[in-house]
Amino acid sequence: MKHRLTFALAAAVLACASLGGAAAANRGHGQLFAFSGELLAAPGPNAGNVSVQVETGNKPALRALIGASQNQVFALGSGTRVLIWSHGVPHVGTTADLQQGDFVTVRIRAPHDSSLQQIDAQQAAVVADRAAPNGGRPLWLFVGNVSGPQSGGHIALHVTSGNWKALQAMLGQSLDQSFTYDDGTIFLLWQGRVPTVIGPSQLKAGDRITVRIRAPRADTLAQVEATPAAHVGDHEPAPAPEE
Repeated sequence: MKHRLTFALAAAVLACASLGGAAAANRGHGQLFAFSGELLAAPGPNAGNVSVQVETGNKPALRALIGASQNQVFALGSGTRVLIWSHGVPHVGTTADLQQGDFVTVRIRAPHDSSLQQIDAQQAAVVADRAAPNGGRPLWLFVGNVSGPQSGGHIALHVTSGNWKALQAMLGQSLDQSFTYDDGTIFLLWQGRVPTVIGPSQLKAGDRITVRIRAPRADTLAQVEATPAAHVGDHEPAPAPEE
């Protein structure tokens, strides 16, 4: 009887450890997919999802987005934490604190190489509401054409237009310039007014490209070109001249 009781207790301990391990795996294991962008609408109290216009993200997130819409809906649940950042300090909030136009980062854990559909089915671990990166820096907008697919972290652009700051920096310079991108740069193919996420290797010869960079106003052209672009738009609708 004593041996049977000991065995039963051991089995119970192992079962609890197994369940605890599974819960821990769900909480902390798997690939991190981080999507950042503007909220398309205020979700309201106790919301079950958030709609985000994705502007950047980590490499796994942007890779999963290729071929999909820039606008995504991410699931929330009882385990999702909402963090509101103020003056560099976060505090726990609720979905009622999130407002349309807020810049948020949605962090989701999912198995490696998950499809976007699989990622969207997972409840977000964290929704962090904070100021957009480089929020105080002006936009440098360069418009031109590429000769074909791009790779290696650089975009060879034949510049034909841009906003005022970009064109002023181009005075006396060659029209052929090289701009930088990194894992956080989002590439968008525009078809009419609908953008779809693509990769730099999907650019085609002769495509009209817009390169958007946030950099200090006093930077030289070389410094701007060394700053990774935020967005690269393929066939993007024409922006306002002074945007």
